Amino acid sequence: MKSVLRTLLVLGAVVWLGPIWIPAQQRGQQAGTENTGEKWIREHYTKYEFMIPMRDGVRLYTHAYVPKDTSQTYPFLLNRTPYVISPHGVDNYRDHLGPGQTDLYQKEGFIFVHQDVRGKGSSEGVYVHVRPVIPNKKPGDVDETTDTYDTVEWLVKNIPNNNGKAGIYGISYPGFYATMGAIDAHPAMKAVSPQAPVTDWFVGDDFRHNGVLFLPHAFNFFSARPTAMRSSWGWDRCRTRMRSTFAARWSSGAIWSNTTSTTSIGSRGIRGRT
Repeated sequence: MKSVLRTLLVLGAVVWLGPIWIPAQQRGQQAGTENTGEKWIREHYTKYEFMIPMRDGVRLYTHAYVPKDTSQTYPFLLNRTPYVISPHGVDNYRDHLGPGQTDLYQKEGFIFVHQDVRGKGSSEGVYVHVRPVIPNKKPGDVDETTDTYDTVEWLVKNIPNNNGKAGIYGISYPGFYATMGAIDAHPAMKAVSPQAPVTDWFVGDDFRHNGVLFLPHAFNFFSARPTAMRSSWGWDRCRTRMRSTFAARWSSGAIWSNTTSTTSIGSRGIRGRT
């Protein structure tokens, strides 16, 4: 009887552990982590660069990666950032498209759009840090909600093989711009995913904790990022400086409790082909 039980336990362990014994290549394919890279993107997407006009005449610098397969239509997946989009030039491609580290999005097929926000990178206009929403807009008023609206409007009308639907996503500061895309949204905007965004600017965020300005962090952010981000190695340098600032604040006891708000707004089906 004991030998039978031992046999059953061994067999049960083999069955239970079976999913673990998957070849590494197959595991990568299942997880959507196969490294497609720049070469694959070149083969499957065409890159375009635009200066998209806003309602006040300011133009925003924008990259669009459009699938080469024209047998179907695609939704837009938009990311707006103050950190300078790259690389510049229609012959220079990114090595990854879409959120996170997975290649599922670029394999699924979207029109990927990256944009420098107003006053940043190669975009025109004046940059305003965490630009507030204008609730009752008058003719000529602009904010991040209008810039997102005008961008989507232009994309839908000018990029071929789109299905008239769009989504926007972003993490941290780009998450703020994703949130703005949900306010007075363009009818084509079907999904918004702000991840750990700037939301309550004066309570629990990086710059101010309960209203108190973290001067070293603010100085580091504004002095290091705008210039450093223009070079290929800038983000590493910026990240190192941010970490050193954090470490100094931690050792001095200057770190207070910080709560980061994460918000997401569910998709209404941007993959639909209607």
